[in-house]
Amino acid sequence: MIENPRPIGKARLSGLIWAAQWFRKSLFKIGLSGNISGAMADPSFTYVSGPDDFLANRAATKLWKAMCSEVEDEFSIEVIDGNAVKVEDVETLGNRFREATQTLGLFGGRRVVWLKGCTFMADNKTGRADGTQMACQNLQEILEMIRSEDVGVLISASPVDRRKRFPKWLEKHGEHIASGGVDSKGNGSEALAAILEEERSSMGVEIGSHVSETLISKVNGNSRLLIEEVRKLATYLGPEGGEITLELIEDLVPNFGDGDFFETTEAFFSRNLEWTLQALRRHFFAGNDARPVIASLQNRNRLLIQLKSLVDGGEIEVGGRGIAKPGFELAAAKYQDCYAGLSDKSNYNVFTQNLWYMGKLLGARKMPSLKRLIDHQAEFIRVFEEIVERPGEQEEALRNLAIRCLA
Repeated sequence: MIENPRPIGKARLSGLIWAAQWFRKSLFKIGLSGNISGAMADPSFTYVSGPDDFLANRAATKLWKAMCSEVEDEFSIEVIDGNAVKVEDVETLGNRFREATQTLGLFGGRRVVWLKGCTFMADNKTGRADGTQMACQNLQEILEMIRSEDVGVLISASPVDRRKRFPKWLEKHGEHIASGGVDSKGNGSEALAAILEEERSSMGVEIGSHVSETLISKVNGNSRLLIEEVRKLATYLGPEGGEITLELIEDLVPNFGDGDFFETTEAFFSRNLEWTLQALRRHFFAGNDARPVIASLQNRNRLLIQLKSLVDGGEIEVGGRGIAKPGFELAAAKYQDCYAGLSDKSNYNVFTQNLWYMGKLLGARKMPSLKRLIDHQAEFIRVFEEIVERPGEQEEALRNLAIRCLA
């Protein structure tokens, strides 16, 4: 008498499917699978990479939306964060990727998986670790098993050390899309020129080619900052448009140096958590310290606290062209005693600042409440104390700060 077979659980079923796929792959590797002539004749995954993580993410996001549009079951869509601070993170995301690509959709049909923003292929401590190389080998074996008719896979990474074995393999065996951007040798500026042209056209302003080069140089080849600065300059010119001149750039665009901390400040006060975390990643990837970032955040926040107090108290008015000058001057005269000894330009005295720039800070985006701004200042003090106590955990401390303030 044959006993009833034991029910197959989800985990066991997934393992059986994986074994079947491995067996099938082994067969056609040695030419025993009928009309299949060779392994991975068609790319079974798409790989997006480039030196600029903003451009890489933008290109990958467009592809991902197209991939998701072909999937009816939302449970068959999965995004895995590829950010890895240590080797254990690479191993963990590898296990998640294996599970995601092997698991059957709840209602059958094709699944799509995005391994997003991989940082472990860069030339850094984690990327160079032996454990990371082993984890990458495991990822390669998973990808070799994938059938594109069963699961669609997208991998995005930036920055990437293209000398490494795994990135080379991804480029060779996947559908590789180079997202563009300026690399460490200064190559790739044409991608930024195209972004600038697209943005200035949408904003209805003009800019000469030599002026474009100056602006790209000012933002140190950072695509996201380039977009922000073009929008800022267009706002200054007003709804009637006009021309972005060299003089305007020199007056209004800071000089964003290599590994500068200004990007994090812009991202933070844009209330954009994803951009802030990416900016922090770039800052610390370049081996920079946390203290300039904290100081920059505190300086901007001091100005915003003063401005928000004046707005809430009805002392100044903000319109389409920024802060009304008469009201600003009246407030400056009214509170001059409060700023005794602070006549030099300083973030401790809002009335020493450029009026147009103050209007931009107030009007660019929805302002947090005064209480929230004061809470931010307390958080900046707290994180400074944390990095003094634990100097080896600076990036983690600032990432947690961003999440507490912006999530």
